[in-house]
Amino acid sequence: MTKPPLWRCPRCGHRFVTKNLSHSCVRVPLGEHFKSKPPVRRRTFDRWLATARACGPVTCYAQETRIVIQARVRFAGAIVRNSYLDAGLWLRTRETHPRLRIVEDFGRLGYVHHFRLESPDDIDDALRDLMRKAYRVGKQETVA
Repeated sequence: MTKPPLWRCPRCGHRFVTKNLSHSCVRVPLGEHFKSKPPVRRRTFDRWLATARACGPVTCYAQETRIVIQARVRFAGAIVRNSYLDAGLWLRTRETHPRLRIVEDFGRLGYVHHFRLESPDDIDDALRDLMRKAYRVGKQETVA
């Protein structure tokens, strides 16, 4: 089944599945999130983004307080902290992982999992598997 094209906000250029979806048009350069942070934060984020890109085409938007990664919808992202990268994934099922720090329950929509990543090496095979599952959510595929 072919999905309709994404709507593009004429002001900021972000793409959404629904026209006029409420959002902030604020865009900042990606590098702003890493100013005054240890260089390992950027390396960790770069690995996180590469992990998403290994799943298929994605768009990365740096916003005022977070960085989002989107296929058709936003399925992953990050908030850059001084001592770690707060890396998030939207999954349909509650999952476990040694780096998992919190899970937000959004009912029938699924769960947002937040992982504490201190270095690129924290992104292991299990986390790559979870990214693949999240990518399917981002593509709006049916996920069992």
